[in-house]
Amino acid sequence: MKPTLLILAAGVGSRYGGLKQIDSIGVNGATILEYSIYDALRAGFGKIVLLIRRSIEQDFKAVFSEKFKNLPLQYAFQENDMLPPDLVHLGTARQKPWGTAHAVWCARYAIQEPFTVINADDFYGASAFQVIAKELEKVDNQSNEYCMVGYYLKNTLSESGSVARGVCSADKQGYLTTVVERTDIQQTEKGIVCNLQAEPIYLTGNELVSMNFWGFTPTFFDHAEKMFTDFLKDNAENPKAEFFIPLVVNHLIQHQLVKVKVLSSKDEWIGVTYSADKESASKKIHELVAQGKYPSKLF
Repeated sequence: MKPTLLILAAGVGSRYGGLKQIDSIGVNGATILEYSIYDALRAGFGKIVLLIRRSIEQDFKAVFSEKFKNLPLQYAFQENDMLPPDLVHLGTARQKPWGTAHAVWCARYAIQEPFTVINADDFYGASAFQVIAKELEKVDNQSNEYCMVGYYLKNTLSESGSVARGVCSADKQGYLTTVVERTDIQQTEKGIVCNLQAEPIYLTGNELVSMNFWGFTPTFFDHAEKMFTDFLKDNAENPKAEFFIPLVVNHLIQHQLVKVKVLSSKDEWIGVTYSADKESASKKIHELVAQGKYPSKLF
């Protein structure tokens, strides 16, 4: 069974200043997510699910309808009122999205096979898709054996401002033991620091971090719904609370409900958190095309 690629593209782009998911970064106007789709299909993925908001559907289709007309792609949607039964009313006044784990849960009706989750605005590299596709081919739909591709923190920072990362720890067998969401991470004169609004925490840069490159099976949807129900009851009145994927994964690991194998990629991660990151990201991708690693026209 071929795995599915789920691309999280419903973000509002507040730090970037617009819809970076559809911004031209690569050669011939290509967006970053187009390179991810190209890499995924080459690695053996059978279907692409693009998760967006209804309010930006026409923007996406204006950019991608012609490019993707021959691809095995479908859209799914994340809205704040998409909540478990009996809790829908909690989303009526919500402005901020509920978070990445909620986004994955919203795609549950479009996915019936093992799948990979990625961000639309992160460039992960071809080998990341190859190693995770190979891993997902080993599991069935009911497996609680998950996986992730990790990157070194020092290679994932932005020169333009702070970032959030899931800092990971693994055991000697290569399985994830904890993943902690750290916010406000940035390079300072004193080193890499996070938690700037409270007591600063210093990091070495060699920490393994999640860049939201996860491999799950459909069992994740049931696990997430149970946790999300409890999360909503505790956080419905908190407009800033978010239901992150690392929150779910960490809980499942600690309660020995799943195992998550940590994989690695030889390729460089490239991202655009801020608009100032665009020039550097574009330059790196153009270099990859010049080296022959990608065609000048992807689709």
